[in-house]
Amino acid sequence: MADTLVDSNVLLDVLTEDARWFGWSSEALARRAEESALVINPIIYAEVSIGFSRIEDLDETLNAAGLERRPLPWEAGFLAGKCFQRYRRRGGVRTATLPDFYIGAHAAVSGLVLLTRDAARYRTYFPGLEVVSP
Repeated sequence: MADTLVDSNVLLDVLTEDARWFGWSSEALARRAEESALVINPIIYAEVSIGFSRIEDLDETLNAAGLERRPLPWEAGFLAGKCFQRYRRRGGVRTATLPDFYIGAHAAVSGLVLLTRDAARYRTYFPGLEVVSP
């Protein structure tokens, strides 16, 4: 089974005990942890870090959750840029979506499953990517 890249929205749901998404996100994380390694990258790390005032607290939390840290492949940077360009050419107006494309590209070029609750964009721009979502 392929390892699982965990999107920041799933981690934040659990860390903040989100009223709407905590149940789904915590159960999905537990299921994936039984089947594969749980992985994050520097972008996900940065997005989750916003909820912490000290890096030591963030690192302790991520280590306790058993999350592996993996670097971003250069190929993912190229693919992310191309997908973002296609998004903009199709009329996409949001400019802060590049991190999402990078996360999808990382999963795609590394053969990872992506655990997220925001699957639409990933399925549109990374059609071969296995996405686990509600």
